[in-house]
Formats: sequence, structure tokens, C-alpha cells
Amino acid sequence: MSWTQGLILAIFVLLVAVIVGPLGFYFYILFRDSRQKEHAVLRNFPVLGRVRYIAEKVGPELRQYLFLNNNEGKPFSRNQYEGVVKSGKYKQRITAFGSERNFEDTGFYLKNSMFPKQREELRIDQNPKVQTMLYKIDNEKLVSRKEHSEKAEVAPYYLSEQDQIVIGKDTCAKPFYVKGLIGQSAMSYGALGKNAIIALSKGLALAGGTWMNTGEGGLSKHHQAGNVDIIAQIGPGLFGYRTEDGEFSWEQFKKKSEIEQVKAFELKLAQGAKIRGGHVEAEKVTPEIAEIRNVTPWKTIDSPNRFRQFHDTKGLLDFVEQMREIGGKPVGFKIVVGSRDEVEDMVKVMAEEGKYPDFITVDGGEGGTGATYQELADGPGLPLYTALPILHEMLKKYQIRDRVKIIASGKLITPDKMAYALCLGADLINTARAFMISVGCIMAQTCHSNTCPVGVATTDPNREKALVVEEKMYRVCNYVISTREGLFNLAGAAGIASPTEFTEEHLMFRAMNGQLYTGKEYMQGLMRPSLEKLAL
Repeated sequence: MSWTQGLILAIFVLLVAVIVGPLGFYFYILFRDSRQKEHAVLRNFPVLGRVRYIAEKVGPELRQYLFLNNNEGKPFSRNQYEGVVKSGKYKQRITAFGSERNFEDTGFYLKNSMFPKQREELRIDQNPKVQTMLYKIDNEKLVSRKEHSEKAEVAPYYLSEQDQIVIGKDTCAKPFYVKGLIGQSAMSYGALGKNAIIALSKGLALAGGTWMNTGEGGLSKHHQAGNVDIIAQIGPGLFGYRTEDGEFSWEQFKKKSEIEQVKAFELKLAQGAKIRGGHVEAEKVTPEIAEIRNVTPWKTIDSPNRFRQFHDTKGLLDFVEQMREIGGKPVGFKIVVGSRDEVEDMVKVMAEEGKYPDFITVDGGEGGTGATYQELADGPGLPLYTALPILHEMLKKYQIRDRVKIIASGKLITPDKMAYALCLGADLINTARAFMISVGCIMAQTCHSNTCPVGVATTDPNREKALVVEEKMYRVCNYVISTREGLFNLAGAAGIASPTEFTEEHLMFRAMNGQLYTGKEYMQGLMRPSLEKLAL
């Protein structure tokens, strides 16, 4: 056979493959799907039905990256997501040309001062400087970006000594001194993989002035990897604080309280995204996680809806007092506000009994989680900007506001959202998903399945390896510092020397009808039995 004949034969075979292959596949799909009984659409439209399923599968990605505008995405918009990423990689939050906020929508606005504070007039502690790594873009094209990371020395934006928050100042042998307003909300080892937890621990420790909440999954060595200040959370499942038969272990609690890194304890009564006990799928319960939690490996964990150690506010406060006495460190609890009356009943008992937690964490109904049911994520629990001022005002009403610090949590990932919470009564800010994004989360929303594509919310070793601790820890550090800087920027614009001075007087609310209300009027409206005078 000559080379010409060989070439003709090769072309013929290629044409047959190009034509016959797809046709063969088409008729195979047609024959198989038209006879199956599970999917009605495939029986009538075997091929087009397949196209529908493909579009359905990639729909979330198409919407996130192509079809939604920069402010439409849920739970976070593209602008919010990129804001966290840029803060972590470049310590950069500069935007250009103009805001993309819809100023016609209902929402909060900070009152800027006619005579704002100059940078040198702000009460900021900028020492010691933080040694971190920042990315620099060398060349950015349509399909490629060349960048490198380099060492950088940055100012930490700590609160001044006079402004630092002290939790448990008059109640504990070992109060918790906080030099930054922003900390990591509860995220358990098991919900997140070890690389994510270690990167968070090291990054937060590097930034300083902040804290890490262990989540209800218990304290692990990974939480302690960076020597960061820790708030140890205890949920109804008592993971890490339980006996073999599931009772609360005061011995285990005492051991944890003796750890220097552990600065406070938090009892989790509820969480915004799941008004229920925690849930972890069996494939995420590795032997290591099972040992930390004192449960059976490879078995799905569903913790109880509430603590069995107490059943009312008085019992809760007695339990808090006992923990504080034994541990010598601040103790608080985390709640989700369901009604004004229930909060008032709780605060009233505190005032009558003369017993108080050192702090209360308020999680809004919009808060996140690794796993819950849709109806529990969407239904119960008031949103943060409604819940927070209710608690704040009730504590004021019963004249015990100065005894209890409030930590606000629920989709607070940017400085402006955090400033609104400070104006509405928060002393400190918790955020979780922002820190997930800072260690690589792309909002794939597969946290519960152990198939996280970037190694954040998974305990699968093959997936975890995608997250490089030595790189992501610096992004965590940079995000914290950049966001603290943002709060000081807003404080200066409002004419105050520190974000700790934010009050309702610095807030305006624009209602649906365009009417403006002061922050004080907004908060008073929430406290009234009827809202007909305030179009919220």
C-alpha cells in the first residue's frame, strides 16, 4: 500500500469515526432512555432530556460566574466574595468608578461627619508590626495571570489599650482581653478539614488581637496549632466534654479550662442556620474526629436539639456560674432570637437572679452552617439586624447592659456590615464564612457531602491536600487586618476616634417608602408591640 492510499484510508476511518461514533451514541441513548421508567422526560425526549440534566447540573456555576450581576448572588454576592479574596491575597479593598449598591433599596447607612477624624487622630495601636506575605500581580491577561507573593510588614490595626474589650472583667480570675473587634465564629474540626483549621489557627495568631471559636465539635490539636486565643464552644452533644454515656464531664471541662490558649467558653443554645443540634455525615467522622468527640467512628452524628443539663434560663445561669467557678474563665452562650418576649423573659430572670453570662453571642437567622435542613435554615430565627438590637435594648431596659458583652454573628464579612452591627449594640463581631473564603472556599455549597473541591470543608485526605497551610494562613491574617483597617476608616468618616464608639446615633435607616429614620428610632420601633408607625 502506497503512502497515498494509506492517507486516504486514514481519512476514511477518521470520517467514519466522526460520523458513526456520535450517531451510534445517539441511537444507544435513544434506545436505552426511551425504555427506562425512572425519568419521564427521558422517555419522551431521550436526547434533549439529557441536555436538560446537564444544564441543571452546571446551573449554579453558570449563574455564579456568568448570569448573576455582582450584587445578586446568595448567600454572598460576587462583590462580597471578591472583597474577602482580595483582602486576603493583596490586603486590598480599593474599588473604582463608583458603588454598585442599589441605593433605592431598604437599608442602613452610616452618618458621615462634616468634620471627620484624620488618621493621626484615630486611637490605633500599630505595634508590633505583622510579618506577612502579600501577592503582587506581574501581568494579567484574558486567560492568564502572573503574580508572585513577597514578604511584607503591615500595621496590625489593634484597638488602643483604653478601647480594648475585656470579657469577664469583674467575674473571672482570668478575664479575656481582646485588642481587635473581629474574630472567627464557630467552625468545628470535622465540618472543616485539618488543613483549613490549622491555616485559620496560624493566620489568626499571626494577626493577633483576635480569637478562634472551636465550634461544637470540641477542641483539637489543629485548633491549637497556631497558639491563637480560643473560645471553646460546647454544644448539646457535649463533644469533648462528655463521659462515655453522654453526660457532661466536669473533669474534661476542668482539663480544657487549664489550657492557656483557651480564653473563654461558649454554650451553644442555637445557631442561626440550624435551630437544632449539629449534624455530621458518617464519612466525615474519622477515627481522629471520633476520639476528639468521644463518639463512634464512621457513624453519622446528630446531637440533641438542646442541653439536657438545664431546661430554663435559671438552670442555664446556674450552669454558667458553676462553669465559671470551676474554670476561672469567662463563660457565655450563643442564641438565636425568635421573639422579643422570649428575650425579655431571659433578661428579666438575669436581673432578678443577679446572675449573668460574661457574653452573649447573637446569631442571625441568615447565619451559615456545614449541614442542616432547608426548612431550618430558611424558617426559624430573626435576622441579625432585627435580633441584635432587641437583645441590646432589653439589657439596657433591665439595667444590666454593662455586665454582658454582645458578640454579633450572621453574614458579617465586610467592614460596613460589621459597623452596622456595632451601631446596633454589638461589642464584638464573629464571622465564619469569610474565613472559609480566605482559606480557599469557592462557595460550591457541598460542605455536608465531604466532596469540597478546594479542601476546606472535607476530611478526605485526597481533597484536603488542595489546601496549602503555608499559603492560606497569610490570607487569613491579611483579611483580619484589612477588615480591622476598614472599621477604623469608617470610624474616622463618622467623626469618632475608634470603632468601639459606634452607637445608634451613627446610623440611619431608609425604609421602603423612602422615609429616613435614625438608628435610635429604628431600635425603638423594634421594641414596640406594633410597627405600624415605622415602615420596616
